[in-house]
Amino acid sequence: MYNSTKAIHTPFQRRDVYDALQMPVYHTMAYEFDNADVMADAFCGRSDAPDYSRVLNPTVTHFEQRIVNLTGAKEVSAYSSGMAAISAIILSTASAGKNIISSRHLFGNTFLLLTQTLSRFNVEARLTDLTNPENVKKLVDKNTCCIFLESVSNPQTEVADVRQLAKIAHDNGIPLIADTTMIPFTQFDASKVGIDFQVVSTTKYVSGGATSLGGVIIDYGNFPDISKRIKKDSVFNFGAYMTPHVAYMQTIGLETLQVRYDRQASSALYIARLLEKTPGVKKVGYPGLESHPHYQLFKDIYGDKAGAMLTFDLADEAKCFKFINALKMIHRATNLFDNRSLAIHPASTIFGPLSPEQRKTMDIEDTTIRLSIGLEDPEDIYADLAQAIDSAINN
Repeated sequence: MYNSTKAIHTPFQRRDVYDALQMPVYHTMAYEFDNADVMADAFCGRSDAPDYSRVLNPTVTHFEQRIVNLTGAKEVSAYSSGMAAISAIILSTASAGKNIISSRHLFGNTFLLLTQTLSRFNVEARLTDLTNPENVKKLVDKNTCCIFLESVSNPQTEVADVRQLAKIAHDNGIPLIADTTMIPFTQFDASKVGIDFQVVSTTKYVSGGATSLGGVIIDYGNFPDISKRIKKDSVFNFGAYMTPHVAYMQTIGLETLQVRYDRQASSALYIARLLEKTPGVKKVGYPGLESHPHYQLFKDIYGDKAGAMLTFDLADEAKCFKFINALKMIHRATNLFDNRSLAIHPASTIFGPLSPEQRKTMDIEDTTIRLSIGLEDPEDIYADLAQAIDSAINN
């Protein structure tokens, strides 16, 4: 069965009393039990019955099961945001005295979580060039608890070889954790390339039109102790479980994920190729372009569709601001993979609170614009880009 079919045809855990085709929203906190024995079984995890909606809710469970069905994972855990999912997997893996190997090419809050927040709990972040496996091998020691990367770094569009990183991780008995938000889990088999845990911001492609905040951990069952902590610690003790209404909306989003992604990725490639030829554009960052340094590696791992995020550089920050101000259709907004096309200047916004030195080490350039390509006609998207670029460089 193809993923586009699986996304729609995942059976309910229990038959709905009214035979609803869409999983209802169970906006309830507590559940009635027939007797004390049944109640005890639910609370102690000896049955799949929900006990309290802070930790188990039928609408959220169905959303998780749909992703299990799509990925072949052992288990999926849903959270209130992508950052909540990242925090949960890291805190389920690390402990005082341990170290995490990762890259300087990370989303801003992930970078701050690893380098600042965790340092207060005596967890060290060892940041290196993940595209050089020899660098990684030198950093691994007996206190390394995981290797963490982004499938495509945001906004640098770097692609590391997850297969080589997985071999290093597994040779040392530790998991490879990948934030794969940039490429939907329907597009590649994470377990086959060695990823043990995926974290995904479901706010992005999954939600469909940026309807809701959410995140998931996709667990392939290779590290049972960590799996237990994900459910027992992060869900029960951290309190960041996804809400039922969000799960309902994101379940609907899953049903159209494939068709939306095909359209957005196709438009992104079309626009990236045009931007390479546009006067005033210094460079374009998009793994689907043959000019991208990681083009073949990306294709080998993730396939022919390279996502809906791309970057391009203008001459300086002033021209970037003029470009942003000149946009007419494309929205000046953060987020990725909305139905609407979005543009942002990362250095002054997402990474603005960081120091100039931090931005430099992360290769966040003042000259870079990040685009999220939406579902509009690609000709209309490019027309707005072209007029705004022309206005920026000629005024």
